[in-house]
Amino acid sequence: MKLVNVGFGSLVSAERLVAVVGSDSAPVKRMIQEARESGNLIDATYGRRTRAVLIMDSAHIILSALQPETLAARIEERDEENDGEEGME
Repeated sequence: MKLVNVGFGSLVSAERLVAVVGSDSAPVKRMIQEARESGNLIDATYGRRTRAVLIMDSAHIILSALQPETLAARIEERDEENDGEEGME
């Protein structure tokens, strides 16, 4: 299982991740509110401003204080590390 650091020591499974989006648009804000109401919201911002929203295949929404570009780079970094390890077997 590949885990990605979404900030402040919080980790999520990269395999379960569907999308990483910014938090500024109205549709994303509605999605956050719906997840909050249904109990599917996980706030990993530790009180900081939400900059990225991670959408999981389990219908959970995770809020992160990191920029979407930063998270994308971490996910790509993980993929490259795992590609190298698979070739070693």
